[in-house]
Amino acid sequence: MPFHAFGRRLAIRAAAAAVLLNASFVLAQGPSVPQSRPCPAEVPTGSSCFSGEDGLGGFYWMALPPGWRASTGVLVMHAHGGPADTGPARPERSEEDLQRWAVTVKAGYAWAGATYRRGGYGVSMAAEDTERLRRLFVRQFGPPRRTLLHGQSYGAGVASKAAELYATVDGPHGPVKGPYDGVLLTSGVLGGGTKAYDFRLDLRVVYQYVCKNHPRADEPQYPLWQGLPMGTRLNRAELAARVDECTGVRKPAAQRTEQQKANLATLVKVIQIPERSLIPHLNWATWLFRDLTQLRLGGRNPFDNTRAVYKGSADDAALNAGVLRYAADPAAVAELAQDSAPQGRVNMPIITLHAVHDPTAFVELESAYRDELERAGNGHWLVQNFSDESEHSYLADAQYPALFTALLDWIDHRQKPTPQKVAALCKGYEATYGGSCKLLPDYRPPPLASRVAPR
Repeated sequence: MPFHAFGRRLAIRAAAAAVLLNASFVLAQGPSVPQSRPCPAEVPTGSSCFSGEDGLGGFYWMALPPGWRASTGVLVMHAHGGPADTGPARPERSEEDLQRWAVTVKAGYAWAGATYRRGGYGVSMAAEDTERLRRLFVRQFGPPRRTLLHGQSYGAGVASKAAELYATVDGPHGPVKGPYDGVLLTSGVLGGGTKAYDFRLDLRVVYQYVCKNHPRADEPQYPLWQGLPMGTRLNRAELAARVDECTGVRKPAAQRTEQQKANLATLVKVIQIPERSLIPHLNWATWLFRDLTQLRLGGRNPFDNTRAVYKGSADDAALNAGVLRYAADPAAVAELAQDSAPQGRVNMPIITLHAVHDPTAFVELESAYRDELERAGNGHWLVQNFSDESEHSYLADAQYPALFTALLDWIDHRQKPTPQKVAALCKGYEATYGGSCKLLPDYRPPPLASRVAPR
């Protein structure tokens, strides 16, 4: 289904959320009944695990800690990161997520996570798939006392959208509060597809200006916002070889030529990314852009760099005069925003955690998300936390139980936590869960415009 048609369909469903929340919708799609499975080794002994198919092409796992009961228990719905894979869903992905986030079950919470129905981009689609799994869990095990939604990386964008799509639902006597009691967003790719991905268009145009090999001069030329023409046989290993050819990024610094050092310095300084994330970001700006622009947006461009001013090279005037410039299609921008951009329309506690030196999702995205909630008059629902770490996919173990505890205290006792309280909780959990708490209670991220060339 084209992305724009899918977006319109989701808008209709969001306006009439009872359609999504009616049990007959799930049953009509035919998800499989959860089947008992041996739990992964990372999950606590005595837990119960289940897996199955969601009826639309996705796969899921569920885990219940020993003694968990719905009437007194907490369910954590997990929205996973990505979307690096652009093909069909892999059943292994959901099990891998459970293994990574086993700390949730160790903390005494039930966990449920699904692959989305397909790889590639589609934030509202992924929010819908997560909600469908929640309803399947309730049908199988009963309604939990509390339901939390945890989004990681791209999944944080999914969860932030779900918090708005399902903020209220239709009840027998009018709108009522939706199914989620609170939201945890970690290492979030926040702000929607345009704000979060603008810098990857910047990377493509600056990389091409510097390296001139993606595409090469003797290859078919194409607008770089397309990512890669459909049918092109370039693979990730070949792209990495081209990046290495230009920058020597996979070699020790002493083995790079002077030209490679200069090329790499330009890319790192202008785009403000660490060396180790150059190839991954180019991968996303190639294959994910292809999926997003050509398969989801009908070949239209949602990215605009016509007025972006790039800084940090040895000759910024020449760079800005020489980079390729692209104007966005307004309809594509609107459709991408409708699918993915938060509007700040939330009515529940939201806590975030972000590493200050995250190499994948800039910490400045937290500023953009805070601004959206404040513009909507809902900034009071947000507590942001930051850690002195340089990772993206997973941070120190003890930090996650601390965040869940703070979130539940806020929900159950109306005790809005401070970052200082979260840091104190974390210190208390170090002995139980391991990992050093590296929270920075007084940190406040700079605006996104300080990291990404403003549009």
